[in-house]
Formats: sequence, C-alpha cells, structure tokens
Amino acid sequence: MNFKQAVFLVIAISYCFSASHEHRTPRLSLLRGGLRKRFINKPTTISGSFTEYFYDQTLDHFNYNPQSYTTFKQKYFMDFTHWDGPQTNAPIFAFLGAEAALGPDPRIGFMTEKAPLFGALQVYIEHRYYGESNPLGSIKKSLENTTIRGYFNSAQALADYAELLVYLKNNLSAHNSPIIVVGASYGGELAAWFRLKYPHIAYGALASSAPILYFDDITPQDAYYSTVSKDFRDVSESCYKMIQNSWSEIDKIASEPHGLALLSNKFNTCRQLKDSDELKDDLSYWYAAAAQYDAPPTYPVSQVCGGIDGAPNGTDILGRIFIGISAIWEDKKCHNLIQDTVDETSQGWHWQSCSEIVIPFAYGDNTMFPQSNFSLSDYLENCRHSFGVEPRPHWITTYYGGQEIKLVLEKFASNIIFSNGLRDPYSRGGVLQNISHSLVAVVTADGSHCLDIVSTRPDDPEWLLNQRKTVVRIIKGWINEYYATLNATHKVTL
Repeated sequence: MNFKQAVFLVIAISYCFSASHEHRTPRLSLLRGGLRKRFINKPTTISGSFTEYFYDQTLDHFNYNPQSYTTFKQKYFMDFTHWDGPQTNAPIFAFLGAEAALGPDPRIGFMTEKAPLFGALQVYIEHRYYGESNPLGSIKKSLENTTIRGYFNSAQALADYAELLVYLKNNLSAHNSPIIVVGASYGGELAAWFRLKYPHIAYGALASSAPILYFDDITPQDAYYSTVSKDFRDVSESCYKMIQNSWSEIDKIASEPHGLALLSNKFNTCRQLKDSDELKDDLSYWYAAAAQYDAPPTYPVSQVCGGIDGAPNGTDILGRIFIGISAIWEDKKCHNLIQDTVDETSQGWHWQSCSEIVIPFAYGDNTMFPQSNFSLSDYLENCRHSFGVEPRPHWITTYYGGQEIKLVLEKFASNIIFSNGLRDPYSRGGVLQNISHSLVAVVTADGSHCLDIVSTRPDDPEWLLNQRKTVVRIIKGWINEYYATLNATHKVTL
C-alpha cells in the first residue's frame, strides 16, 4: 500500500488563521482511508475473532446531579482467541480508543500479533462521543447540546475505560489478570495518563507517539513544523528550497487578475479557491502529513521531493510543486481541499481542542513555511465563535502534569513505555529519554507516527523490528514482576 492510498489517516496540524478563516484546530490522527488498513489490518499469520459488545456507561463520573446518572451505550470489542483464561491470571491487553470510531474490525497489529506471545485477552474500547458511543446518537447533536457536550473530555473518557475494565475483570472472574493499556497518538496520551490516574487498574501502558509534552509551552511552538522541514531537507535541499520559495509565488499569482482561477486550474481543485490562504493551508497540511507518516516502504516525503526535483526541465516552480504533491494525493478527477472535509472526527476534535487539548503550533523562521506565530487570543476568539466557550490552555498540565516531568514522575510513576520515531513531527512533544528504570523511552531515528504498533510487514526494516522487540521485552518484564509479586502475596496470605 502506498501513501496515496494511506493519506487520510493524517494528522494534527495547524493552519495560518485570519479573521476571515474558520479556526481549524490541531488533530493528532485520523483513522480513515487506506492508511487505516495499514494501521489495523489483519496479519496473515494470526487468527482471531472479535465480538462486539455494548456497556451501559455512566455519563458523568464526577458529579451526582440528576443528569449524571444518565447512561449511554459504549461500544467495545473482545477477542478471546489467544487468552489463557482467568485460571492462569493471563493478561488483558486493552486498546484505548481515540478520536475515531472503532470497527467493524478494530484490530491493531501490535495487539493482535503479540497477544499469542502473552496468552492475552484483547479488548478495544471506543472513546465516548465517537462512533456508536455517543450519548445523543450523533456528534452533531451532542455538540449542539451545551450540557451534554460538557461531558466530552479526556478525564471522563479515562473514567469510562476504568469503569468498563473493572466490570470486565469482575464479569470474567479475572481479578488477578494484569491489564496493559495501549494507545496511539492522542490515544497514547490517554494510555500514559490512564496509568498515572488508575495504577490500580492498569499495571502498565504502551504510549505510542504520545506528545504529552506539547502543552503549555513545554515544547517550542514551532517544533512540529521545524521537524517537518527537517524531514524534507534531509531528503533534498533543492526540494526544501523549492517549497520554501513557493509561498510568495502563490501570493504573487493570486494577486493578479484571474489569479485565483489560474491557481485553481493549476492545482486541479474541485472548486475555485477563495483566496491564496486556502491553497497554502492545503499544501501545508499535505507536507506535514507526508512527514508525520514518512514510513517505509513508500516514504511519502521522498515521493513529494522526487516529483519536485524530477519535474521536466523548464517546469515553473508551482508546476513542480503540483507534480510533487500529486504523488501523495488520491487519484481523483479533481482535488478536494482539506478544509472542505467535515466528518465526525474533525467535529469532535474541534470541540476537544476548543476545551482542553490546546496545542500551540507556530511556523518559525527556521522552517520551510511562511513564518506565523501562534496567537492565543485568536485561538480563544475562534473557539468562542464556534462554541461560545474559551479553551483552558493550562488544564492538561494542571490535571496530568508535564512540567519538570522527570523530577515529578521519577519517584511515583512506573511502567510506561513512551515509543517514538524521530521523523514524526509530534515526537518533539514526546518523552525521548528514560525517566526511570520503568518509565522508558524507546526511540528510533527513522520511525514515523505510530509505526511501531501497526502490523508487521515482510519488508519492515530491522530497526523497526528491533523497536517492537524492545517493547515486548519490557512488557514481559513487567508481567513477570507482577506474577512474582502476586505469588509472594498469596504465600503470605496463606
């Protein structure tokens, strides 16, 4: 599968905003399109059978108002194929869903492939308000209800996972089965935060590509786009400079009579551009997508630069840009601008980033993008316009921590793997160094976003296979330690 098929798993990126543009909020990952197949495809050598269930989940875990007792149906899946059962205290692997629906086949490659090694039960839980786990039946209805949407946040989602996992352990008589939670991107943040908030439920967490430090200016605001630019520059200096010089050319043509029509025609957009910012936003999105998912065997950054550098002699700068970017666009009669895409995930993530997930992005002067600073006042105003509320930019670090993370977590936290690939622009907001012997950073120089937990391919490079082996070894150590403690405790009790 190539990136052209994969493209809509895409990413969290921000746009340059103006007063005339709707605020398009950062998003960590979109499980859509072809790359979803790569992310959750069924490994050919592993069998399994998933069953869909629904749990009567509590709407509000933290209050006792009448509406707090309301319940909604939360979807989850289980696969018992490889589970050794409660009689052996076999482990439970729980995938914490993020900003997308699950199903009908929810499997994640790492979970499905490694479950037989551990004799593990697999559980996949859908995030509240996405997919079928929506209190009012649709994301649109829930966001229009100013009371109901207030329960749409990460703390409530973690409490959902906690309540459901406790229910499952009791229902399956698996009281002593250790739970390892797994998550990717925003779901990776949830996995890490779950281990911190509910250590009595999850014995460990695998947090893949989890930028838990990209809040409250812990990470430089231009770190994401600096990494995107570095990814392109590492592949081709001439490609990097061509992109860097293209923005002024777009503005120049747009300012000419019929310039927007010319640009629309040159880039084959499905509708005519309203201004040059629309095209620049769209191109920025796809460059960032290529970098974030710059994975083997196709390496989309190389595809883009190959098109730009390999264009026929005499091709003008925007002609080269079009040839390059077309290499990763879907094969369609015309190109739909990304800002015209509205789906459940984009709507839900808009709310989440207008409430608590405030990630400050900027285009710094050391990037291939036009310089643009992050404006908190504009961000707040756009959210007030969309929802009538202001985001709480400091809440994530207040509730989960993040500042001075090594000093804080070293003494009281344990059993979290922070797995990152440095070609992923979000890795700059991740934990890249070990905090303690059990708060471990597994980092690869050539890895991209969430690549470590997708299904194994025959052409996977050795460094990627070793990254996964390292993760398995660490989790095995946790579980062996758990069993040793469990056995010792039972002996004392007897």
